[in-house]
Amino acid sequence: MTMTLDAIAGEILARASDSARFIIGIAGPPGAGKSTLADALRDELTRRGEKAEVLPMDGFHMDNGILQHRGLFARKGAPETFDVRGFSDILAAVRRADQEVLVPVFDRSREIAIASARAIAADTRFILAEGNYLLLNEEPWARLKASFDFTIFVGPSFEVLEQRLRDRWVGYGLDEAAILAKLYDNDLPNGKRVVQHSAAADLSVDIWH
Repeated sequence: MTMTLDAIAGEILARASDSARFIIGIAGPPGAGKSTLADALRDELTRRGEKAEVLPMDGFHMDNGILQHRGLFARKGAPETFDVRGFSDILAAVRRADQEVLVPVFDRSREIAIASARAIAADTRFILAEGNYLLLNEEPWARLKASFDFTIFVGPSFEVLEQRLRDRWVGYGLDEAAILAKLYDNDLPNGKRVVQHSAAADLSVDIWH
């Protein structure tokens, strides 16, 4: 489905009604445009007079040292390389809306998560949680769905994903061998896993504008 940003924001506001805090889960494969949509929705909701902030799942990557110890470094970005419990705990703290919550953010240029890099104020009404695996039907990820008031799945075509991911790694200066390894050994298999094993979302979009 193709939707405008205005229509998506309108759907969120209608679903939220008079809720003091409303958590949206935005899921989809790598390269789908989840973070871009989350940032755009934050800006659009803010433009409409609401308070909104983005909570990125990528901030919960396990540290490289742990991944190397567990033999998972080459699979960084796969479901098993994230701190799901930590993400769940932050969602629970955000749900309470009784105090400021500091959340980590992933620095892709350095491939590390930065602790306490973003603040979610107690009076922030809309939380836009975004990440590949928020709707994954595999434990422990499957437990997260109950944390969201509304869910969106972003899923463009395989060809679009492949090109976006290639462009991403070119932008970070990787050579062709490294790009191929990232694409076909990790990113695209992870994307297929998301598409095939995610729970149905309240709203699914292929393209938004």
